[in-house]
Amino acid sequence: MGALRTPREKWVEEGLRVLGAGGVDAVRVEALAKALGVTKGGFYGYFADRAALLEAILDAWERESVDDVLDRIEQEGDDVLRKARLAGQLTFSSDRLLPIDLAVRDWARRDPAVAERLRRVDNRRMQLLRDAIGTIRTDPDEVEAWSLLAFCMAIGSHLLAADHAGRTRQQVMARAGDLILDPTGDGRTGR
Repeated sequence: MGALRTPREKWVEEGLRVLGAGGVDAVRVEALAKALGVTKGGFYGYFADRAALLEAILDAWERESVDDVLDRIEQEGDDVLRKARLAGQLTFSSDRLLPIDLAVRDWARRDPAVAERLRRVDNRRMQLLRDAIGTIRTDPDEVEAWSLLAFCMAIGSHLLAADHAGRTRQQVMARAGDLILDPTGDGRTGR
């Protein structure tokens, strides 16, 4: 009887972990096999080559960071502002998804196909913000500008090393989110 093969999903999952921890250059078949405690021979039963694995990793990232997030927020009722806030928390406050997302952004700087996929993902995310902010602002230029500010805050806050005058990063992010996603104009939304 032959040895059981490591499931395809395990290869993809380990690839996602390594991508988030070390970037695309760290995603190597030999290193994944070692981390999984298997030989690399089983890899070729699922993937033609490393490029096929990277494509599967990107598919999993897109599904998990957009499709699964959108499915999850649909369970939250009709409050699109609450949905937008939750989507940001699920994606950019996640110990799992955030490092992968940042690694994909870095990878996209060097790979046009990855850049195109990232554009598709970010366009879907921006549309969620437009839909939410469009419920509190009517001017299309303002909706687009506030959506951009919200998205840049979600991503950029993880790249910023500044202190916040006696406040925690969480406190400042919560306040900034209130200001951006504020239906009253006074920045005091109830989360």
